[in-house]
Amino acid sequence: MSKVILVVEDSPSIRKFISLALKIQSYQVITAEDGIKALEIMAVTKIDMVLTDLNMPNMDGIKLIKEIRNLQDYEELPIIILSSLTSERDIQDGLDAGANSYLIKPFNTKKIQYEISKYL
Repeated sequence: MSKVILVVEDSPSIRKFISLALKIQSYQVITAEDGIKALEIMAVTKIDMVLTDLNMPNMDGIKLIKEIRNLQDYEELPIIILSSLTSERDIQDGLDAGANSYLIKPFNTKKIQYEISKYL
């Protein structure tokens, strides 16, 4: 059975780009436009990994990561941040919140696939 990756990104075009890249690799992809929707999905669907943006409406990526880390079923879930925020502070905040990796936009599909392969 293929692994399920939840892509949390408010930009429809980036969501679509990432989804297509992952589906080519035979992953099952579910998308959400913000952290609130992501948590709703995770409550009813078994997720194997989360790829999340940081800047999103309603619930940003940092808050989402912290919420995920508080869920018993997802304490060890691999989380990769995909963000346009590039400062060392932003990166450190993301990792401190509980992310496993931090990729900076723009990114290429090979880099995303490599990061995913480290965890799945």
